[in-house]
Amino acid sequence: MKIEDVTIIGAGPAGIATAIQLKRYGLEPLLLEKGHIGGLLVNANLVENYPGFPQGISGMDLVNLFKAQLERAGVTVNFEEVLQLDYDDIFTIETPKRRLYSRIVVIASGTQPREFDFPSEVSDRVFYEVYPIASVEGERIAIIGAGDAAFDYALNLSRKNEIAILNRGEKRRCLPLLWERTKSSPQITYHEKAEISGIEKAGNEIILQCNTPNGKQKFQANYVIFAIGRTAQLDYLSARLRERTSELEEQGLLCLVGDVKNDIYRQTSIAVGDGVHAAMKICAKIEEA
Repeated sequence: MKIEDVTIIGAGPAGIATAIQLKRYGLEPLLLEKGHIGGLLVNANLVENYPGFPQGISGMDLVNLFKAQLERAGVTVNFEEVLQLDYDDIFTIETPKRRLYSRIVVIASGTQPREFDFPSEVSDRVFYEVYPIASVEGERIAIIGAGDAAFDYALNLSRKNEIAILNRGEKRRCLPLLWERTKSSPQITYHEKAEISGIEKAGNEIILQCNTPNGKQKFQANYVIFAIGRTAQLDYLSARLRERTSELEEQGLLCLVGDVKNDIYRQTSIAVGDGVHAAMKICAKIEEA
């Protein structure tokens, strides 16, 4: 039975940084990713607070640089979804392809969206991220939310589409600079106190029925994106492991890095720092063993 020294779950910024730093120490981490490299960065319109890019850099451009650095470091990304992670003297990792064993595990699986209850017949037109429809042009897109993600998604898609941001309240929770850019875009309209009361499909369009201060109002869109919050992606942890998470973290056998633990502090630079920090602690633990 082969036992990995270190397995990393998730190839977003935190997982990537962990893997690269471990390789610098001469270790060979196993990196697992269920979807695509880069995590939520693939949705980002412009990353402006990551050092080294004074003019900012698009999320996809930064992801491509991360991919190139992984390749240069000799890190292979294994595209396998982790179905269950368990621990009993050693970690057991179940994927659709195989069962894996590891002495140390780094959880860098990021977040999952808070979902909205909508009819199944509209599911092919409703999303929680930008990247599935990043290439569409000339469409009307409704974005539901009032935080940084909603406004950043709007700016990203507004280059080639018409965008309506629907905020169920009246308070915006985005950075001031995102609001100013949104106001300056002729392709984006912003509607507050627009709470969705119904969703239905009409041909290739979605009809959003909203309660507003002026009564019921309908918004038509070809696509809808819900940006109404995210929660840690930890549903694959076994019940036994959940009870021992804190204990295993204290022992240095389990590390949570990046968005999966950072709540509202979901920033690429923080995630990368988490990854490097975790890798350094792991190396020190292995050297002590």
